[in-house]
Amino acid sequence: MIKHTGLFLAYELRNTLRNPVWPLFGILQPILYLLLFAPLLANTTPGVPTAETLRQFTPGVMVMIALFGSLFVGFGMIAEIRGGVLERLAASPAARPAIVLGRTLRDMIVLVVQALVIVAVALLMGMRPSLPGVAIMLVLMALTGVFASGLSYGLALALRDENGMSQIMQFFALPLILFTGILLPMSLAPAWMQAVAKVNPLYHTVEAGRELFAGHLATAHVAVAFALMLALALITLRWSVRSMRHLTG
Repeated sequence: MIKHTGLFLAYELRNTLRNPVWPLFGILQPILYLLLFAPLLANTTPGVPTAETLRQFTPGVMVMIALFGSLFVGFGMIAEIRGGVLERLAASPAARPAIVLGRTLRDMIVLVVQALVIVAVALLMGMRPSLPGVAIMLVLMALTGVFASGLSYGLALALRDENGMSQIMQFFALPLILFTGILLPMSLAPAWMQAVAKVNPLYHTVEAGRELFAGHLATAHVAVAFALMLALALITLRWSVRSMRHLTG
């Protein structure tokens, strides 16, 4: 299966390199958030250096890339189901899990490259993070991407309909932004929103990223975020693999 996964990964990477428009569009919005929203946020906190504001804001943008960059990958799979591509792949001797695993690894690589671009832009704007913290955050972001990617592929294989999947994504998009603290720290929110945010796994991921960027590598938020994202990534990846096996009979 490892050989087949590598073959599918190489195939998906070649497709991405031949048509890099969507990864470029995917990173455009986070860069605009950095360029336009971060200075606005800095003006709302007088006395706080811009570098500190960027150090708080950039991890949230990275989680935004991991989440929304991976939640929509399933739409391409729906098109392939409709076009009979997956059925033809299923007729080949390739291992069924490799079809999903190769795509998921491609998604992780794209996310890490996008995150490095975001960090580079933030560095040019004056951010000075902990470099070991950035490296650990990239691993945490990759796990978050696996969770979102597995969820997207699982939904695509279960629904097989773009309209239904789009409605589900739109329903959860705004709550995820508000209760994750991506744009603004949850410390600014009312008490009830802070209570709801604490049961949101992505909230802990964002808070862990902020602590990692500040150089606090061994904290409760970091441990909880890694435990939650690893568990969720395994659950959604298993779901998508089982759904692929069910689709192919």
